[in-house]
Amino acid sequence: MSAVIPVAQLPAHPRLGGQPLVVVALCAEWCGTCREFRPVLARIAAAHPEVVFAWADIEDDAEIAGDIDVESFPTLAILRDGEALYFGATLPLENVVTKLIHAAARARTAMAGIPDEVAQFAAQLGR
Repeated sequence: MSAVIPVAQLPAHPRLGGQPLVVVALCAEWCGTCREFRPVLARIAAAHPEVVFAWADIEDDAEIAGDIDVESFPTLAILRDGEALYFGATLPLENVVTKLIHAAARARTAMAGIPDEVAQFAAQLGR
C-alpha cells in the first residue's frame, strides 16, 4: 500500500478505528507547488507509518472535500479521532511539515482556528 493514499480511500481505511493522526493534503493538479509537494509528503509518510496520509485534488475529489475553502495550495488538514487539529497552507519544506505534524500529534485540541467545513470533514471521518 502506498504511504499516501487517495482521499477517496480514507473513510474505509482500516487504521481509522485506532484513532491515528490523519494528514490530508488538499491540492490541485494545476498547482506547480502541489506537484513539488507530493514527493515531499511521500517521504514524510514513509518516515511516519503511524500516521495516515491522504491526497485530495480539490477538483477531482470535490464530493469528498465538500465545502472546504482552499485559498492557497497546498493546504494541510491534520485530524485525529473526528477532530480537526490544524488547517492551513504549507510549502514543500520537509522539515517544516514534519515539525508541524509532530506538534499536531502532541496537541490535545485544535492548534488554531478551524473552519466549520474542516471540522465537519473531520467529524465524518471520525464516525
